[in-house]
Amino acid sequence: MTTSAPPVTASNPLKGILWMVVTGICFVAVTALVKTLGGRVPAAQSAFLRYLMGLVFLAPVWRQLTQVRLTPRQQRLFAGRGVVHTLGVILWFYAMSRIPIAEVTAMNYLNPVYVTILAVFVLGEKLALRRAMAVVAALIGALIILRPGFRELDPGHIAMLVTALLFAFSYLTTKILSDEVPATVIVAVLSITVTIGLAPFAAAVWVAPGLWDIAILAAVACFATAGHFTMTLAFAAAPVTVTQPVTFLQLIWSVAIGALFFSEPVDPWVILGGTVIMLAVAFITWREAVLRRARITPVVNEAKG
Repeated sequence: MTTSAPPVTASNPLKGILWMVVTGICFVAVTALVKTLGGRVPAAQSAFLRYLMGLVFLAPVWRQLTQVRLTPRQQRLFAGRGVVHTLGVILWFYAMSRIPIAEVTAMNYLNPVYVTILAVFVLGEKLALRRAMAVVAALIGALIILRPGFRELDPGHIAMLVTALLFAFSYLTTKILSDEVPATVIVAVLSITVTIGLAPFAAAVWVAPGLWDIAILAAVACFATAGHFTMTLAFAAAPVTVTQPVTFLQLIWSVAIGALFFSEPVDPWVILGGTVIMLAVAFITWREAVLRRARITPVVNEAKG
C-alpha cells in the first residue's frame, strides 16, 4: 500500500530574507537598548524586569498552558533549560555593560557552533570532517576577536563565551522537546521559568529603577518578542540555508550603532573574526541541510510505497 507524500510548503526566499532582515533589526535594537542602561540597573535585575514584562505577551497562550500535562522527564528538561537559560541571560546582560556591541554580536555567532559540538556528545550525532573544519575555523574567528596575549581581555568577553555555550545547551533541550511539546508551550514555559529563576538574583542586587530605565526594558521586551516572531516567519518562508547568511547584517548594524551612538571605535579585527565565524556557521547550516535531504531522499533500491 502506498501513502501520499506530505504536503510541501512553498518556499519564498525573498520573503524569508526580508523577515530575517527585520529580525536582525529587532535583535540589534535589543542589544542597543540594553547598552543604553549603562549599568544603572544591575544585569540580573535588568534581565528579570525584561522577562517579567515579556510575560504580558503570553496572555494568548495561558489557557493552553493550563491544559498541558508534562511527564516527569519533560518537567526535568524544562527545569534544566530554565536554569541554564537564566544564567545565560544574566551573563549576556552583564557582557553588554562591559564590551562593545559589535563584539557581543560577533561572539554571539558562536552559539550554533557550540550547538554543533554539543550535539556530538548530547545527541550522539556524528561530526564529519568538513563540518569539523568549519567548527575549527569558527573558533579561530573567536580568537581573532579576542586576541588573547595582544590585548587585555575584559570579564565581559569571558561572559559572552559562556553565554553562547549556555544558550547552546538551551537550544539542544528545545530540540529534544520540540518533538513532544507544542512550540508555543516551549516558548511560554521558558519565559516563566527564566522569570522565576532570575527573581532571587534580581532581589539580591535590587536598586530602584527610574521610569526611563523601565521604559527601556519594556522596549527591550517588545523588540525581543517581535524578533522571535519574525524569525519564525522567516524560517517558515524559506530554508535556513537562505536566511542564515542574512544574520551577518547584524554585525554591520552593530558596528554602525556602536560607532554612531556609543562612540565605540570600529575594530577591523572584530569584523574579520565575526566574518570568519559567520562563514563557518553558514557552511555548517548548509551541510546540515544537505545531510537532512539525503536522509529523507529514498536511495535507488529503497521501497517508496
